[in-house]
Amino acid sequence: MNELKHLGKTSNQPVETIDLIEWKGERITVRLEVADFTSLCPVTGQPDFGSLVIEYVPHQHLAETKSVKLYLWRYRNERGFNEVLIDSIARDLYRQLRPHWLRVTGQFHPRGGISVTAISEHGERSYRPEG
Repeated sequence: MNELKHLGKTSNQPVETIDLIEWKGERITVRLEVADFTSLCPVTGQPDFGSLVIEYVPHQHLAETKSVKLYLWRYRNERGFNEVLIDSIARDLYRQLRPHWLRVTGQFHPRGGISVTAISEHGERSYRPEG
């Protein structure tokens, strides 16, 4: 098993990488729901509030959830358009986890009467029996 750097330890700053937990199970879909994601508008610097859903089919690793929370914390002070941030998070988590498939959905509160939902998906979700 990989050494867990964050679980059970005091955390006072965001992180750039998530902790991985070894996975040897069957093909399942994992769904992480984040109710309080925040980032900053790239133009005004005002906070954008939303929720995220991270879904993935693990290959060799699971994402340790405390480290995911600390990873997402780094976006609290990051300026970026909602769509760009969601794609960046999905690409980064896909690179770190190396799952069969991963999708990140961000649903942001309305600004100017328009809410944004951005979805970024990577990999192959379909199940194909081996052999």
